[in-house]
Amino acid sequence: MQVVYEDNHIIIVYKQSGEIVQADKSGDAPLSDSVKRYLKEKYNKPGNVFLGVTHRLDRPVAGLVMFAKTSKALSRLNSMFRNGEVHKTYWAITRNAPAEPEGTLTDWLVRNERINKTFAYDHEVTGSKKSILIYRVLSHSDHYTMLEIKLLTGRHHQIRCQLSHMGCPIKGDLKYGAGRSNPDGGISLLSRRMEFEHPVSHKQVVVESPLPDDPLWQEMARNIRK
Repeated sequence: MQVVYEDNHIIIVYKQSGEIVQADKSGDAPLSDSVKRYLKEKYNKPGNVFLGVTHRLDRPVAGLVMFAKTSKALSRLNSMFRNGEVHKTYWAITRNAPAEPEGTLTDWLVRNERINKTFAYDHEVTGSKKSILIYRVLSHSDHYTMLEIKLLTGRHHQIRCQLSHMGCPIKGDLKYGAGRSNPDGGISLLSRRMEFEHPVSHKQVVVESPLPDDPLWQEMARNIRK
């Protein structure tokens, strides 16, 4: 587990693809347990350690995950995430390049919980939710394109679904149209950056994730035009 940012009220860690944020029916050890163990050992805390889950990141996605270390921070962060006051930036690697180097995608998404998949429509349909993201191309390699994505809404599998609907499925994302899986079973989507006003000190906080330990990510990042 890699701690990217920590203070008295919050802790932000790097989640590897394949890890789950909190316990689910898989029975696999969640990232939240690793963070609790880290806090217990670092601060020599007796008994149970308080740790609040403020948001989730899909299992095959890597990058920043924020937890609350105090109940005060948890209640405020929950409100901030609900109100879109935590600004998250994602990086995605796709096989196809979008027609335009930057743009706004607006779709109506419908979640099918039975198969854990979301479907995109160009118009409003029964049960759909309007979903908006902004993207821009950051770099290219011989075979891939890296995009920066900012969400204006927060829907189930939103980035994965909308990029696929645009014709640019994320590398490794078989569920949303990729041709083949990644060797580690994850997908090439990274929660790269978080910007927010600290829930207690009210100072501005900006945190960036390290890149996955993958030569393609390193190459794509090197190709970004400064």
